[in-house]
Amino acid sequence: MALWGGRFEKGVDAFTQEFGASLEVDKSMAQQDIRASRAHAKMLAKQGIISEDDQKAIDSGLEKIAGEIEQGTFVWDVNDEDIHMAVESKLTKDIGAPGARLHTGRSRNDQVACDIRLLAKDLARDLLQGNLSLRKVLLELAEKYQGVVLPGYTHLQHAQPVQLSHHLLAYFWMFTRDYTRLASAYDAADANPLGAAALAGTTYPLDRAYTSKLLGFATTIPNSLDAVSDRDYLLDLEYAASVSMMHLSRLCEEIVLWSSTEFGFITLSDSYSTGSSIMPQKKNPDFAELTRGKTGRVYGDLMALLTVMKGLPLTYNKDLQECKEGPLDAAKTLSDCMEIASGMLETMQVNEDTMLEQAKRGFTAATDVADYLAKKGMPFREAHRVVGELVLYCEQHHKGLEDLTPEEFKAASPLFEDDVARDLDPKGIAYARNTYGGTGKDAVAEQLAEAKARYATDEDALPAPASN
Repeated sequence: MALWGGRFEKGVDAFTQEFGASLEVDKSMAQQDIRASRAHAKMLAKQGIISEDDQKAIDSGLEKIAGEIEQGTFVWDVNDEDIHMAVESKLTKDIGAPGARLHTGRSRNDQVACDIRLLAKDLARDLLQGNLSLRKVLLELAEKYQGVVLPGYTHLQHAQPVQLSHHLLAYFWMFTRDYTRLASAYDAADANPLGAAALAGTTYPLDRAYTSKLLGFATTIPNSLDAVSDRDYLLDLEYAASVSMMHLSRLCEEIVLWSSTEFGFITLSDSYSTGSSIMPQKKNPDFAELTRGKTGRVYGDLMALLTVMKGLPLTYNKDLQECKEGPLDAAKTLSDCMEIASGMLETMQVNEDTMLEQAKRGFTAATDVADYLAKKGMPFREAHRVVGELVLYCEQHHKGLEDLTPEEFKAASPLFEDDVARDLDPKGIAYARNTYGGTGKDAVAEQLAEAKARYATDEDALPAPASN
């Protein structure tokens, strides 16, 4: 019979028992459940609610169970519907009456809320570490490839030459914003619900602040109703994971494009490619594609929890059992995808000559030629028209701007002189854009220094791992 079965005359149907169980998912937070229970027991003893001897027996018994779970020797009972019942049943079997006193002043409602918050903190902390690892790779590559030029794009059309370092740093800043979101999700979870009991608090003289201190929570939730029913912090975690997956998907889309024959900007390592069962020449960017595809499942995790939460009255409802699997899936997916992206970036070969050659195509110098005329005194809008006509002339005569003779330039405008050739070199074009945040040599060097400083700040702010 279930631990709550005293009020019922009949046992639970086998299928409904299985349908309502969450043990398989709960196993992921077994250690968090034990951490919370050890802290709860210590607080109960401090308050004189249970004896010191009971507390020591409980602590020793829980430590033993934690070790068995860690080592994979713990025997799970299929009749236990969740992790809380599994641990408490085994504890009571091992140590007797003291184990049955562990639940004093506590409900499964505040117990599960506490476990999930501890789990959310651990998940967020691991994701923050993964984020730092990915950003470190981007920083190293940005430093390594300073001076390498490729075409920048708008609408997937050649626009203006940029440094590869500048392009990579754009992703560094995206993932930096993701770090901020993940850190906020960590902070949102960092509040203690223990002591709220089922929903209204308890008549036992609990010291909730002491439990918060033992568990490393920054604050104690001030409203018992909110404490047992709040899952906003999981939405924050899933949202942060979703945005980060979106950024990874964008990066992987570019890896897919850049590794194609049409682009040829990079060559992926064999370790991050697969072949074809029928076409022996193929080298497919499967892992970039999988990362792109897995973005949808993380979005789905977020939408599932939003849907669960949208109609729930206060306080606890069984619907909330559905709040655990999504964050676990989202965090695992994001963690794996960040690791894959780091590996692809670290091991790829950059084809610098191909990038530079492509940077010369598609009239990427057009803006600089217009600026040349504007600097000579021509209104920019008129300069824009003149250069647009030059581009049309080039297309009609199958030429690039760099192929035009001085005479052809002067035929378009007498303001052109022989020195216009200096504004046709893609490296010169990229290097010259030294406004703050630009792709110029000095600007990228400044940005790289700023990125390193931000990385160091975030690394220093990484929360310490939880301890038992």
